[in-house]
Amino acid sequence: MMKKSKFVCQICGYDSPKWLGRCPNCESWNTLVEEVIRSGKMQKPIAKGSKPVPITAVAVKSEPRVLTNLKEFDRVLGGGIVRGSLTLISGDPGIGKSTLVLQATHRIAKNGMKVLYVSGEESVEQMRLRAERIGAADCDTLMALSETNLDSIWESMNSYEPDVAVVDSIQTTYLPDLASAPGSVGQVRECGAYLQRVAKGEGCAIFLVGHVTKQGVIAGPRTLEHLVDTVLYLEGDLHHQYRILRTTKNRFGSTNEIGVFEMSIAGLVEVDNPSQAFLEERSSRTSGSAVAATIEGTRPLLVEIQALVSPASYGMPQRVATGVDYKRLSMLLAVLERRVGLRIGNHDIFVNVAGGIRIDEPAADLGQVCAIASSLLDKPIDPTTVLIGEVGLSGEVRAVPHLEKRLGEAEKLGFAKCIVPHHNLKGRRFSMDIQCVDVREVNEALRVLL
Repeated sequence: MMKKSKFVCQICGYDSPKWLGRCPNCESWNTLVEEVIRSGKMQKPIAKGSKPVPITAVAVKSEPRVLTNLKEFDRVLGGGIVRGSLTLISGDPGIGKSTLVLQATHRIAKNGMKVLYVSGEESVEQMRLRAERIGAADCDTLMALSETNLDSIWESMNSYEPDVAVVDSIQTTYLPDLASAPGSVGQVRECGAYLQRVAKGEGCAIFLVGHVTKQGVIAGPRTLEHLVDTVLYLEGDLHHQYRILRTTKNRFGSTNEIGVFEMSIAGLVEVDNPSQAFLEERSSRTSGSAVAATIEGTRPLLVEIQALVSPASYGMPQRVATGVDYKRLSMLLAVLERRVGLRIGNHDIFVNVAGGIRIDEPAADLGQVCAIASSLLDKPIDPTTVLIGEVGLSGEVRAVPHLEKRLGEAEKLGFAKCIVPHHNLKGRRFSMDIQCVDVREVNEALRVLL
């Protein structure tokens, strides 16, 4: 009997009946791999059958969430772990994914709940050593298992009946009925669907740990992001101590929420005041430094934006962006050149967000352009001033949401003045001691600051 196969893209999961050198969907080269189509049906754990009912007759259950007592972790999850949920935690290798999950599950186990931690990359001895290093080796209800066969994992879950389970990582897990290798698109997709049915059918909260490819996407398929209830991304620079846990999808809470941790010998430590942590090493007398107020989810953050402008030594000027979007930086440079009149076309420009954090909010535009202008003119910005505002293509400073939260965070950290968009202050008054200076254009802001 001839075996049936298909070709699947390892980046986007595109299916093709024949091999192609270039994926038609994501246009990546040499990413299609052959997978054998199984003929029989696998026995998987499924929930009991149900019948359609009117939505008005559905009873709403107010089930309490499981708290990990890691405030930053609970914040990102939307207030704690939901029973029967499937959560994906991804990030670069060595960023601290396994450490964070082990810390959270240890605290759950200390509260009397049963936890099963399955590792396909470490032996139980290695897991014990890591648990001792972070102080998580003192609880009998935290069970460790080194296994990659998903059928064997299901047998252990069925016998132990945990409240929370961890599969680390999903790329090492495989179903023996599939002919493809562990980590391939088919294996990751089928294993994810298998564990989804386990979570929904048994009411067990499951965490999947996933790797990230060089392209910055979750290794294997993107379809895994659609299967899970929550997608968390642990980001940060390996050369900095801060780690940002960001949620990009959450069926049980708000998206784009962040938690801030600091990497230490004893694991990841929560940062209670991230704004103060990011600004504590700021130099107050150096040009090219500006403080911008951003919003990440529901949390206001003050970050230092640094810029360095110097004459180009070679023919092509360099444009380097670290922590900010490169395309948006190019747009802001064009605004400074055309609308403000600063001649920066023959200069090397480097922009960095201190602390290893990444910001994508347009409200940090004014901080970027003022930091660049400050470095070009070699005039420092008043260290007690915070900048807020989105910059448009005509050089105008546009209004931003949640101004009161940003001002409150700035006042709490001792800042005396804030440059804000004119339309944000139109007809509004704030009961705060911080001085607000409204501007309509970038030129006005630069005149006030420099």
